[in-house]
Amino acid sequence: MAKHSKVPARRGSTVPRAPRKAAEKAPKVGAGELHTLFDFLRYAVSRFNAAKLVFAHGTTDPVAEAGFLICETLHLHPDQFENFATARVTVAEGKQILDLIERRIATRKPAAYLVNKVYMRGLPFYVDERTIVPRSFIGELLDSHFGGDEDGTSLIGDPEEVERVLDLCTGSGCLAILAARHFPNAAVDAVDISKDALEVAARNVADHGLDDRLTLHRGDLFKPLGDSRYDLIISNPPYVDAEGMAALPRECRAEPKIAFDGGADGLDIVRRLLDEAKQHLTPQGGLLCEIGRGRDNLEAAYPNLPLLWLDTEDSEGEVFWIAAADL
Repeated sequence: MAKHSKVPARRGSTVPRAPRKAAEKAPKVGAGELHTLFDFLRYAVSRFNAAKLVFAHGTTDPVAEAGFLICETLHLHPDQFENFATARVTVAEGKQILDLIERRIATRKPAAYLVNKVYMRGLPFYVDERTIVPRSFIGELLDSHFGGDEDGTSLIGDPEEVERVLDLCTGSGCLAILAARHFPNAAVDAVDISKDALEVAARNVADHGLDDRLTLHRGDLFKPLGDSRYDLIISNPPYVDAEGMAALPRECRAEPKIAFDGGADGLDIVRRLLDEAKQHLTPQGGLLCEIGRGRDNLEAAYPNLPLLWLDTEDSEGEVFWIAAADL
């Protein structure tokens, strides 16, 4: 089964919306008809497929999403599903699982909102409708491209020598928290324009015990930071273009619009990041930024910038790196 923590979805991808139709009445499931976690998984996948749900919030297929919801109901980490796949479910637990399956179908809300949780890199984070459901490739890239420099592949040298990190458009704070864990000696600043999002981020910072190293700021990109400079700036900003905004599925429309809308070509915020980042980077620093499907537009707008495109297990050309010296 696909693991919820390892299949981030593409925020900027366009998913055609199916025409709305009258909600189908949930089929009756008799007591004792479904027994094991596998039984409920198969049933949930069948229901999700029949309802033509869209999966774009941490899980990218019905199997992973069903497993995530089942595990959350049973207070299990998604990685534990296979350990308990053949275990029997109690009647009360089964009712909770079935209720959650039907809520997912009836409301079309992201699964993360229904259980107030999402996993990134295997770690749990709180999430609700005040912020976008986090699903960024940057967490994986921190692990794959910002490690120790024994093999000469790290983009920034020894993680223990990184002193200051900035996360712009932090949302629920997940990337800032992952960065704080990855760079153990760094002070991390995280900025968002949304008061509501920062309230969610504050809860996650406290939950992960990082109040002493991670500071949240409310404001428009670099404005609340003065002349501060950083060894690394990361950002997963709004980058959906007008075409993508018009085609957002119902699940995505449950999220704050401000977290998606990147303007006509999706680059309104990205341009500002590129134009202003150099003034906030140390000489050896750099910018790591996710832009979804905007690579062609970005390269056309900045033909002379030596952008390095970084791929992940589930993405190609959706995140770029540029060193401060090249800005």
